[in-house]
Amino acid sequence: MNKAQILWVQKGYQIFAWEGPLGLKVERLAKAVGKSKSSFYHFFADLDIFTDFLLKYHLEQSKVVADKEAQCTTLEGLIEVLVEHKIDLLFSRQLRIHRENPAFAECFTKINEISLPAIIPLWSDIIGLADNSYLSGLVLQLSLENFFLQITDETLNPDWLHHYFKNIKDLVRQFKKTGKVPLLDGSV
Repeated sequence: MNKAQILWVQKGYQIFAWEGPLGLKVERLAKAVGKSKSSFYHFFADLDIFTDFLLKYHLEQSKVVADKEAQCTTLEGLIEVLVEHKIDLLFSRQLRIHRENPAFAECFTKINEISLPAIIPLWSDIIGLADNSYLSGLVLQLSLENFFLQITDETLNPDWLHHYFKNIKDLVRQFKKTGKVPLLDGSV
């Protein structure tokens, strides 16, 4: 990608992260980057090709995030990475929401293949399942589904993340104690 294309992709990436694929309009993108619509068509031909560029960009961003997550040794460090990469997480959220689109579903699957192995060691420690990597992996997969349903631009902050991780730790602790999955109200 050349410098001019990167500007288009970065603006489109943000719009997609906040609004999903329906937010991508050539006229809106052109206004956001301060260029003409013909400039968009010169670089990308159409929105489908542009979306392919966004998905490739997101895969690259996901590798960066996964590398940072793999280097985290504490919950605080992980939360810093998640907040720093809010747009990337919101982009993934949109892929998950719109996974009826085969290209989005495929990208989301590839992202999980990159990120899950990177985060599982720290995740296992955080939730208190370092002794059971299989169960830890299952809890991670379930938690990610829930996570992507809940995150927004407003909620993805350190306080919310601390609360989210606390709830998961409490759920796991209760499960380990009773052998039962707690109900949403905390009872068993």
